[in-house]
Amino acid sequence: TPKFRKTEADWEVQARDLLNLMGLESRASDYAKNLSYGNQRRLEIARALATTPKVLLLDEPAAGLNTQEKAQLMNLIAEIRNRYNVTILLIEHDMKLVMGVCERIVVLDHGEVIARGTPKEIQHNPKVIEAYLGVS
Repeated sequence: TPKFRKTEADWEVQARDLLNLMGLESRASDYAKNLSYGNQRRLEIARALATTPKVLLLDEPAAGLNTQEKAQLMNLIAEIRNRYNVTILLIEHDMKLVMGVCERIVVLDHGEVIARGTPKEIQHNPKVIEAYLGVS
């Protein structure tokens, strides 16, 4: 029906826009299994964004990425937050990434919250320094 074709065309545009945002437009015809690990991770984020979430949970998105891919991911997360006005909950151990994209941070040590604050507050928090650097 015309309505179905219009809806399908709208989805195609949305999918192409997301692939473009992720830098995957040239790989649109490829199977996901044939993409590099970093590209597979970006595709996963695109798939999540396609659902138009209010909150996007990214669990260790930098795991297995090289330094260049992590820098691209940091820019991508900021772009997603700004373009889609979505709250991003990031679970990550890469502190450069965390400090580079987060506005508010909650730090856990063995499952217990030990600090909350801005990146600057967290960097200077004695409990965080002791827990993660072993320095008191």
